[in-house]
Amino acid sequence: MKKIYDKFDKSIINSLPLVTFPGKIIVVLNEYEAERAVEYLLSCDVLGVDTETRPAFRKGNNHKVALLQVATRKECFLFRLNHLGLPQSLLRLLSNKQVPMVGLSWHDDLMSLHRREQFEPGWFIDIQDIIGNLGIVDKSLQKLYANLFGEKISKRQRLTNWEADVLTERQKEYAAIDAWACIKLYDEIMNLLATKEYELEVVPEEKPAADNNS
Repeated sequence: MKKIYDKFDKSIINSLPLVTFPGKIIVVLNEYEAERAVEYLLSCDVLGVDTETRPAFRKGNNHKVALLQVATRKECFLFRLNHLGLPQSLLRLLSNKQVPMVGLSWHDDLMSLHRREQFEPGWFIDIQDIIGNLGIVDKSLQKLYANLFGEKISKRQRLTNWEADVLTERQKEYAAIDAWACIKLYDEIMNLLATKEYELEVVPEEKPAADNNS
């Protein structure tokens, strides 16, 4: 019986072991590579998806989404949209209704992708839309993964330059984990819902400190 919490204590996360990506990471830089990757991805049973955008540190500065990560259970393809744009192959993938694509807070990612090219979204499943069925109210990837798997997803690379000429190994692993973790979460959520092999602990709300001046 797995014990899970409706709200996970963020202070515990730093003490958990770090998640590492166990599969192969493939960086996609041109349309030919994208076409081959999409053909393969459309043959899979489920995909994890995420995006990364170069952070803007000045008000009014905005950047287009730079990276689209698409993971299977064994590998992750990093499509460098700042080199590729959104070619027809990727639009076909994002519009497909045969292979479910699982993300988290995916509405925001779709908005970012639509700033590059308009397309009709395909079969997307947002973890945030189904996690409540377990009684969990947390919505962040880091808290959900810690809650269900007892491991920490590092967020150190989130604000790095995703338009750099060459992505670092740490950037690539960070990006791959974020997409791959969506499949892991989806599989576990569906398994727990089907088997009922979990116990939900409801964490009491913290009471506000008493006002000594009253």
